[in-house]
Amino acid sequence: MALIIVESPTKARTFNRILKGKDYYVYATMGHIRDLPGASMAIDFKNHFAPQYQIIENKKKVVATLKDLAKKNKEIIFATDLDREGESISYHAACILGLINEDWPEFSVKKKAKKLTRIVFHEITSNALEEALKNPSELRVDLIKAQQARRILDRIVGYELSPLLWKKTGKNWLSAGRVQTVALRLIVEREKEIRKFASEPYYQIYTLFNNSLLRAKLIEKDKIPYEQTINIVLFAGKYQYSRTTISESNHVQIETDLKTDSYKISAINKETQMRYPPPPLTTSLLQQEGFYKCNFTSRTVMKLAQDLYEHGLITYHRTDSFNLSTQFVFAAQRYIKSTYGEKYALEKPRGYRTKSKSAQEAHEAIRPTKIERELSTVKDKSITANHKKLYQLIWNRAVATQMKEAEVLYSKLLIDSDKKYCLLSEHQQVIFPGFLKILNPEYVKMHTDAIQINEGQSVAYSDLESKLEQTKPPPRYNDASLIKIMEEKSIGRPSTYAPIIGLIQTKGYVEKDGRYFKPTGLGESICNYLSSAFSELFDINFTAQMEDSLDEIANGNQKLIEILEKFYEPFNKTLTIQKANTEVIKIVEEKHGDCDKCGKPMIQRFSRFGKFLACSGYPKCKNIKAFLTVVVGQKCPDCGGDVVVRFTKSKRRFFGCSNYPKCKHSSWMINK
Repeated sequence: MALIIVESPTKARTFNRILKGKDYYVYATMGHIRDLPGASMAIDFKNHFAPQYQIIENKKKVVATLKDLAKKNKEIIFATDLDREGESISYHAACILGLINEDWPEFSVKKKAKKLTRIVFHEITSNALEEALKNPSELRVDLIKAQQARRILDRIVGYELSPLLWKKTGKNWLSAGRVQTVALRLIVEREKEIRKFASEPYYQIYTLFNNSLLRAKLIEKDKIPYEQTINIVLFAGKYQYSRTTISESNHVQIETDLKTDSYKISAINKETQMRYPPPPLTTSLLQQEGFYKCNFTSRTVMKLAQDLYEHGLITYHRTDSFNLSTQFVFAAQRYIKSTYGEKYALEKPRGYRTKSKSAQEAHEAIRPTKIERELSTVKDKSITANHKKLYQLIWNRAVATQMKEAEVLYSKLLIDSDKKYCLLSEHQQVIFPGFLKILNPEYVKMHTDAIQINEGQSVAYSDLESKLEQTKPPPRYNDASLIKIMEEKSIGRPSTYAPIIGLIQTKGYVEKDGRYFKPTGLGESICNYLSSAFSELFDINFTAQMEDSLDEIANGNQKLIEILEKFYEPFNKTLTIQKANTEVIKIVEEKHGDCDKCGKPMIQRFSRFGKFLACSGYPKCKNIKAFLTVVVGQKCPDCGGDVVVRFTKSKRRFFGCSNYPKCKHSSWMINK
């Protein structure tokens, strides 16, 4: 008998189903079984930053069972996830079982130990498992070292800076993190840029012709363009926006001219373009698409993807690679031919070049394990409607990569007037849908008609649309755009995005304004202090360089101790200076109405349990209230009060009246 160790009970059940009747026993560790203790730093600085791991309290029974199983089996096989985190779980289990000489910072498998092997696979299918068991390998030492380096770095920053924040704010639940603070800084700096942006009014004018069948935008007069493009340098990149020179002073005259003018088509420029499918999904792209297409947060996407992977429905979902297996691309080719016809299939498979420097080409992009599988037929109750939405997103994207490119005819109609105005009408016609047939069928449906007009033809004025617009500041970040910029700037890694975004919300540093992140007064104050006092540590480029260093450790090109020493010396020097500095952090206090007991302003405060409102007259007035989010545009049907978001004891959200307990109206849903 051989003992196979995995980290998840769902994964264990899938393994047991596949390996039924064979000489294996599968056991799940239920995640990590050993970690750094929460009550102390647990880093031995005198011994080259050696971590002091201990068994997690609620995993002692799991460890006892694991040791007992190890005694009964001749061979131990580790089959945890193939990323650094999964490798680390295997390493800690092997240490507990006494199979490793744990000499920091090196370690080795004991020569007299039982046969210890590691299997690596990208999907949980019978073929993949059979192949992995035939070709076992060893624990990947460099990945373990890279994970431990990250863990030690984050522990040092968190456990050294957090007490400093407590001292300077009087709030002993705050935290700082090597990557989380940089993510927070992106949101804070963007908010500053929005405040600084000076919005300007301008007019955009459209003219309708031929009974409103043709719509054209006014672009110039006497060959002088109305539209201007403005570029702004931001904290993390650039922002480009457009406006016209049509203003309050000249738009009336322009509109009068257009209404009494004569027009004809002066030129028709047609160009047929081939549109190619986007690459298959990586971890970060999956989180972005999951947000835009399904309205899922990054945390939800990763949870759903983990479930799909452990059920054997998709390949491993933590990947930076665009690579697709030969087996999949040829299966996709056969499927496309039989389902959509020969004209939609490629003669040769299409590949994509991976841009990420850290990507391993041996890994695959995220794809379905079986192209013919329809989740609508899956009867497993643990596979929910949300699982099916995400699966369909993955299936569509992967299959689309192996479909013919779309052919689209782009037409630009220039319309000149007798009074020297020029207008532009743009038109798109799908000649051949190709991959758009499954990736964007609505676009195909809306762009099938050809333009029925000729060059030199006169067109009759029908109506005019004049819109007063305002130049808009750069948008706040949402889940998808924050992940995109973090990936572009190499802040963290795709598998860390979801917990980072979740943490800065949990700590009350940012909150959602609709779908967008907005820093709280607390978050902005903390960020301003940290980015000023520790300017190098929380610099984007420094954070990116540290990620590159961790990748170099994982690739075997850099020594763990050298990276830690290079980081710690300047960090500790700055920390010592800041500890001696008696300056306190002033938290920006946001006002929310007046106190119903003394009339003074109620101020938004924060605790480890979240936001609340407290009277600014404290300690004379100790009035406090729960912070309630008002649902915009909704009124209580019983008393006309505001509808607010409330939560049950089990944290389930519902909607109630702000006048509770006088009005007890409540609902699980709001009126659309």
